[in-house]
Amino acid sequence: MHIPDNYLSPVTCAVMAAAAVPVLAVAVKKVKEEVSNAKMPLLGIGAAFSFLMMMFNVPLPGGTTGHAVGGTLIAILLGPYSACISVAVALIVQALLFGDGGVLSLGANIFNMAIVLPFVGYFIYGIIKNRVKSEKGEYIGAIAGSYIGINVAALIAGIEFGIQPLLFKSASGQPLYSPYPLSVSIPAMTIPHLLVAGVVEALFTVLILVYIKKVSPGTIYEGAKKKTKAVYGLIAALILLTPLGLLAAGTAWGEWGTDEISGVLSGGSALGYVPKGMENGFSLKALLPDYSLSGLPDVVGYILSAIIGVAILIILFKIISSLKKDKQVN
Repeated sequence: MHIPDNYLSPVTCAVMAAAAVPVLAVAVKKVKEEVSNAKMPLLGIGAAFSFLMMMFNVPLPGGTTGHAVGGTLIAILLGPYSACISVAVALIVQALLFGDGGVLSLGANIFNMAIVLPFVGYFIYGIIKNRVKSEKGEYIGAIAGSYIGINVAALIAGIEFGIQPLLFKSASGQPLYSPYPLSVSIPAMTIPHLLVAGVVEALFTVLILVYIKKVSPGTIYEGAKKKTKAVYGLIAALILLTPLGLLAAGTAWGEWGTDEISGVLSGGSALGYVPKGMENGFSLKALLPDYSLSGLPDVVGYILSAIIGVAILIILFKIISSLKKDKQVN
């Protein structure tokens, strides 16, 4: 679901950034007001969970791949505004350091995965939890919220892809950016998420939620015991398991490079050309592209990339915590 650069027009990227920035600004304000500096590092843990979950690629129908995001999980653990910030920072690190998702398209990716997904997911979770007042209701809410949240995000990404050939064409009538119309992009994004990626998102969400409630309930509930060592242990285990994401063959839909897209089959025939906006578009060389390190086996590079990404996220929020001053209570 990480939209690369040059699939969306600069105008679309600007519009999506303009939509995302005010929400991020409100989220930052809410986090400053509501999250103490003692709890601020938990946003780094949330960002680490999201970062790692997005590394676990799974095969999807049609020969593409997808991944969970964890937005609803973090919203349940820390609140939707904290989830918004955590996932957004994870997406920024992925784009700048690992080339996973575009730089110009960051606004769209943040809007889809850091805003739509956690807020929709948390809204559904809250409705069910408030009506089924038991632990069972909490878990049903988590499953339904995470499943619906990621599918709504996938639908919006499909719309963003699909409007490009309607709005942006060359003089000869060829699409300049994403070449697939809504009739192709929406099913391509939504069906695999409905069938597989949404299920994976729900499984990750409920399993991690059960684990954290058992070993560190203070992460969720005020006044309960908080055992961050157990949470860090889970993060370490996920890091070691990330190479499982390498087993999923193929490229995620809508993330093909310019060397691939002309040969991508749609409706039984290859596209046959590279859209001009993609061919001559913006490109930023990532330091560790595709979570790899030059000269190292893919598995080793994947694990080291996971360690680097998680370390950056956790340290970043610890630094923010050390700089943040809690409001004085008179």
